[in-house]
Amino acid sequence: MIRKAAVALAAMMLTTQAFAADAPAEIKIGTLYASSGRYASISMPVHSALKLWVDQKNAEGGVFVKAFDKKIPIKLVAYDDQSNTATAATLYNQLVTQDKVDLLVADSGSVLTAPAVTIARDHKMFLFDQTGTGASFFSKDNPYIALMSDPVSTIWPKPVADFITHDGPGLGIKKVAILYSTNEFTGTQANAVRKFIKDSGAPIEIVYDQGIPTETTNYTVIINNILAKEPDAVIHLGYAPNDIAFLRNVQDVGAKFKMLFCIYPGLETELLEKNVGAKGLQHVFTYVPPQELDYPVNFGMKMADFKKVWDAKYKDGKIEFGFNSVAGYTTALIIEKTLSVATSLDQMELRKAVFSLSGNLKTLDGTFALDEMGGQIGELTPLGQLELNEHGHIKFVSIYPHETATGKPVYPRP
Repeated sequence: MIRKAAVALAAMMLTTQAFAADAPAEIKIGTLYASSGRYASISMPVHSALKLWVDQKNAEGGVFVKAFDKKIPIKLVAYDDQSNTATAATLYNQLVTQDKVDLLVADSGSVLTAPAVTIARDHKMFLFDQTGTGASFFSKDNPYIALMSDPVSTIWPKPVADFITHDGPGLGIKKVAILYSTNEFTGTQANAVRKFIKDSGAPIEIVYDQGIPTETTNYTVIINNILAKEPDAVIHLGYAPNDIAFLRNVQDVGAKFKMLFCIYPGLETELLEKNVGAKGLQHVFTYVPPQELDYPVNFGMKMADFKKVWDAKYKDGKIEFGFNSVAGYTTALIIEKTLSVATSLDQMELRKAVFSLSGNLKTLDGTFALDEMGGQIGELTPLGQLELNEHGHIKFVSIYPHETATGKPVYPRP
């Protein structure tokens, strides 16, 4: 018995020594960010949250990696793609082939994620897709991707469409206008809204349905064309710069849409309030972001704690706190949890570890849940409406689904 115990102890020591010998000096996480250009406003908060987490973990001695049974420091290898997809493609390739990163993390948004999807698949690298929600990214023949921090675009706008089809007729909504930017993110959402409305069987007519370039900056003619159709509800789907330009032009024209939905007043409220003004956002319908919902958490910081840490880290206020800050931190938490359960850094083992978290991991962004293709089907955002608080700033009123509602819709918009 003593001899057996000694043999077992020796084996354990050899295994521990082997772990220590094989353990890398650092875990290399490769990613991109956009410090300038059209996508900087969504990219920089995501990247800043990821950096916050890296600094936090390294201050604790690194992140625990089960494959080596120890904490290992993180090296964040990050390059600036400047919102350019060709530059992004080159840099993603560099991260994989030259830097030989252990984990590959996409830049924010579908446009800048798209080049990474192909490169990751070609090189058999698992892609931690932060916020690229485009439907075409996820297919049964591509096991090298999963969406971390927001719902896939095919299901994200369901609360909007359900409100219009379920509650809309009772409010007098019969005619709907859809305006969208022609990129993977908002194009997919437009397809989803259109399908949800048509499949509902509700007496709703889509009287205007137009896709325009994502680079559009002047909406005056478009707004007048929409007004001519006399819609009862207008759904505008674009990135943050699109929403800013559109909402400014709505004020310039003096348009009074009875219902107006935009994406980014909810996702990047500070940015939109700064650029459009609280009055310009009053009564606008939008997604209710996780920072307004206070989800129960079983891993990572709760929302209030994260906000305090964020404010201390980025006290100059140059990078607005919003959904994308939460998204970047959520990605970081999923990476941390993945490394704590994966038995190696093999890319398919990383995928297995990520999928093992589905339905079990609850962060400040809600419940992390994946479909079989890696699309995010948890972390859903209700429909809300923006109103002014007693200080003249924006506050959220959750409208739909009814079980999450905190108030009634203001319709028609005064």
